[in-house]
Amino acid sequence: MEIGQALTLIREVPDFPSQGILFQDITPLLSHPEAFSSVTRALSDLDQSANIVAGIEARGFILGSAIALHRSTGFVPVRKKGKLPHKTISRPYGLEYGHDEIEIHQDAFEAESNVLVVDDVLATGGTLEAALHLISSTGAQISSVVVLLEIQELEGRKRILQSFPHLVIHSLVLA
Repeated sequence: MEIGQALTLIREVPDFPSQGILFQDITPLLSHPEAFSSVTRALSDLDQSANIVAGIEARGFILGSAIALHRSTGFVPVRKKGKLPHKTISRPYGLEYGHDEIEIHQDAFEAESNVLVVDDVLATGGTLEAALHLISSTGAQISSVVVLLEIQELEGRKRILQSFPHLVIHSLVLA
């Protein structure tokens, strides 16, 4: 399946999870094996230099683990606070509809890790920025970021580049 055709399966859901939010539902895309495979390949091809993949909860887990499997690399989950069983480091962040905190295991990355960070949507950039700070704090290098969809009017890219000015951010869809 062509990537353009696969991306048409993303469904917009108004007022979810709260009034005024236009949620980008990727579940129809994920349920279509050819579309999911096409998106996995396209995201994986955007950065060939990483040796490990980190996915941001929750839909970044789905995309990130598929990319890691496709590339035969390891996968590290970036989880919401309280979900990981070992010693963790965490960072709070703001969303367009609230606040939360994410964490990773303290030993998630080795010093020579070159990390591809994956998420489904780049909106305001709060979650992604927190994840990037967490990963950087371990001594790992961030190779780049790949997202399925970027909502440009929320200026998440601008926010991220203020903290990480040389970071490469790839988006399959600009909305």
